[in-house]
Amino acid sequence: MNKLEKVENYNNKAFEDIKHIDENGIEFWYARELMICLNYSKWSNFKKVISKAMKSCENSEISVFDHFADVGKMVQIGSDAQREQKDYKLTRYACYLIAQNGDSRKKVIALAQTYFAVQTRKQEITEKEYSSLTEDEKRFYQRNLTKKGNYSLNQTAKNSGVKNFDKFHNSGYKGL
Repeated sequence: MNKLEKVENYNNKAFEDIKHIDENGIEFWYARELMICLNYSKWSNFKKVISKAMKSCENSEISVFDHFADVGKMVQIGSDAQREQKDYKLTRYACYLIAQNGDSRKKVIALAQTYFAVQTRKQEITEKEYSSLTEDEKRFYQRNLTKKGNYSLNQTAKNSGVKNFDKFHNSGYKGL
C-alpha cells in the first residue's frame, strides 16, 4: 500500500507508515503526508491548522523552527515544468500540536491526538531511563540501537536488490 493512500480503518500504523528517520536517527513526518493521513484534502485548510500549531509552539516559548522545518520539494506541473511545493518537516511535538489544533469532528484527529501524546510520553520515559544508566549500560544500549539500524538498513538494501553487502557497506563508510 502506498504511504499516501487514504486509510479506511485508521490505527497507529497509519502514523507509523508515514514516519521518516533522518541520518541522525531522529523521527520526523512530512506535513503533506500527515495532511492526507488526517483526511485534509486541501493544503490551504491544513496550512491553517499548521499555523495554529506554530502559534501554540511560539506561545509556549519553544522554538518553532526546531519543530516545523520549512522544506520545499520540486514537483512536476506538466510540460516537463517544475515548481517548488511548500512542505514542512515535523517533529513528533509538531505533529502533536497539529493534532490538537485539527478538526475535532474527524475521528482520525482523536486518534492522532492519542497516538502523538502516547508516543511523546514514551520518549520522555525513555530519555529519563537513559540518563540514569551507567556508561557501560549506555554503550550497550547504543550498540543495540546500531545493531537494529544495521539490520533495518540491510533489509532495505536487500529489498532494493543489493547483492554485494560488503561493497555496499564499504561504500557507505567511504561516503562518511
